[in-house]
Amino acid sequence: MRTFEHPDPERITIDGVLSALADPIRRRIVRQLVQGPSVQTCSQFELPIGKSAQTYHFRVLREAGVIEQRYQGTAIMNSLRMEVLRTRLPGLIDAVLASERATTSATELPADKAL
Repeated sequence: MRTFEHPDPERITIDGVLSALADPIRRRIVRQLVQGPSVQTCSQFELPIGKSAQTYHFRVLREAGVIEQRYQGTAIMNSLRMEVLRTRLPGLIDAVLASERATTSATELPADKAL
């Protein structure tokens, strides 16, 4: 069975996470994981970029420890590693998401979604 490699929690760094979240496409992926189902296939993301660029952005997030990816049949399932991030880098992901909420229209990120 094919699997993805993910960094162990102790290998997740503030520099790696901030670098991964510096890109608006990657923040959009994270926002969608927060506001939608907690596990989503790559095809559920409507991104304004090609498939190869999407693959790149998901890989950057995975290698930084922000998301977890696993195969389910032929689909790649994506989930946010929220608890790992909150434990490893307290307050960081919540601050990034709060900032996104403040600068993104209410239609893109509902205020009732827990961060």
